[in-house]
Amino acid sequence: MQEDLVFKLALKEADGVGGVLFRNLISHFGSAQKVLEAPAGLLEKTPGVGKGTVKKIKGSLDGLPEAQKLLNDCIKKGYSIISFQDEEYPSRFKGIYDAPPLLFYKGNSSLNYARTIGIVGTRKATEYGKAITEKVIAELRDFNVTVISGLAYGIDIAAHKAAIKNGVATLAVMAGGLDYIYPAAHKKYVNDIVKNGGLLSENRNENVPIGPQFIARNRIIAALSDVLLVVESASRGGGLVTAEYSNNYHRDVYAVPGNIGNPFSEGPNNLIKRNKAKIFTTVKSLVTDLNWDLDLEEFAQIQSPVLDLTKFTDDESRILSILSEKGECLIDNLSFESNIPLNKLASLLLNLEFQDLVKALPGKKFKLK
Repeated sequence: MQEDLVFKLALKEADGVGGVLFRNLISHFGSAQKVLEAPAGLLEKTPGVGKGTVKKIKGSLDGLPEAQKLLNDCIKKGYSIISFQDEEYPSRFKGIYDAPPLLFYKGNSSLNYARTIGIVGTRKATEYGKAITEKVIAELRDFNVTVISGLAYGIDIAAHKAAIKNGVATLAVMAGGLDYIYPAAHKKYVNDIVKNGGLLSENRNENVPIGPQFIARNRIIAALSDVLLVVESASRGGGLVTAEYSNNYHRDVYAVPGNIGNPFSEGPNNLIKRNKAKIFTTVKSLVTDLNWDLDLEEFAQIQSPVLDLTKFTDDESRILSILSEKGECLIDNLSFESNIPLNKLASLLLNLEFQDLVKALPGKKFKLK
């Protein structure tokens, strides 16, 4: 188990090997060790792998001592490393095309929560925004909900603090590594968050967060949240990025309406105006909409099964994701949406039909079976 993780950690560090290719390579070769030890010519035959990427993959063998050092550091600090192949891997990631293949986690609970709500918003939260956040979490206390946010100033930390205060589990998704609490002013909340839930990152322990990692962090919040609540945001705030991911991942999105003229009401108000979010009015109506007023056994029975996109190639995942979102889709539209040429797309669709995943309809339309 530990040896397998060392090879996975080394492969993860190879330039050009993103999450989708990482999963595809391991699925194709059977393990990260077999990927790193595969002949260059065989690697080049893998879809999405060119000579430059092969060179970087082979170079990852030199990174095995550093990977072992990272694993030892995680063990020493009580961090779990969770692979997309592990039972502990969040089931909510299975329907997500760009889900992280490896996770670093410190906490006392499973990442497969019964019910989750992501709460995000501006770093410059108003008293109104913080009060709404606290009220929502206090009223969700009896519904076995986990609150997910990003530990940032403003609405994020208000959500974590309210969860701690009300005995509600909370997960902080980090932009950097678990060693680098950002902002540093929020280190004082970490122990309570870990006791009440946990810290999660896709980045190695010592990584300092940079711009793109905050965007990537937002996609994890969206993917793990059954419903996202945007409390306050400027017209171009990070909360809107998270809402966009949530919509793409077919999650429910709600927005708290705000006063016209308040710059931090523009984001939520525009989401509602553009039908990108439902208007949030009360926790009672939210709970009813989500069927959270049912007990957990009844709730589980009405949940639709999620297609595990981590088991498919890059192109197949895109096709299945689009068909899941669109329903019936003309092959020409599917080609445009997926950016896959028609001749290649036809072959992929035929293969998915053989796997009993896709059904061809009259008029060159396709849908999921």
